[in-house]
Amino acid sequence: MRITNVTSRTGDQGSSSLADGSRLPKGHLIFEVLGGLDELNSHLGLLLSRVETEHELRPHLVQIQNHLFDLGGILALPGQTGNVSQNSLTLEAWIEEYNTKLPPLKEFILPGGNHAAATTHLARAVCRRAERHLWQLLEEQDYPKSTAIYLNRLSDLLFIFARTFNRLSNTPEPFWQRE
Repeated sequence: MRITNVTSRTGDQGSSSLADGSRLPKGHLIFEVLGGLDELNSHLGLLLSRVETEHELRPHLVQIQNHLFDLGGILALPGQTGNVSQNSLTLEAWIEEYNTKLPPLKEFILPGGNHAAATTHLARAVCRRAERHLWQLLEEQDYPKSTAIYLNRLSDLLFIFARTFNRLSNTPEPFWQRE
């Protein structure tokens, strides 16, 4: 289906619809979750706008953007399950692959480093918030638990990717300094 009319005016009274056509108040937690996924995907889009076409992490980030869109579809269309568990396994494999290339952490690091790393840390923080809201939604409604597990794995991977961006550009990681 193509979206030909962006302005529908159907939400002008404070409600919005899910993909099955059911309408809920715009303040409903499902829309907080869907908005969080959209915000996360937008941060990844911003990151990708600054990552070279041939960068080794780029295809992974594009795949994650597609995963997030699929995840939103699962949540927007009650009763759907999708490949979320398989996608989580993909993230776990990437975590293992890239974490082994990083030096062990001896201290906490601060979000930052180069632009790509800092943007990835921002995406990680947004991912954590989206995950918290999704867990709240799961307490109230029956959605696949695998959706929240995916976001948990993704935030771990984004941490690893932020460190990887710094490593690949020889940018020192900003370590937390105890006072």
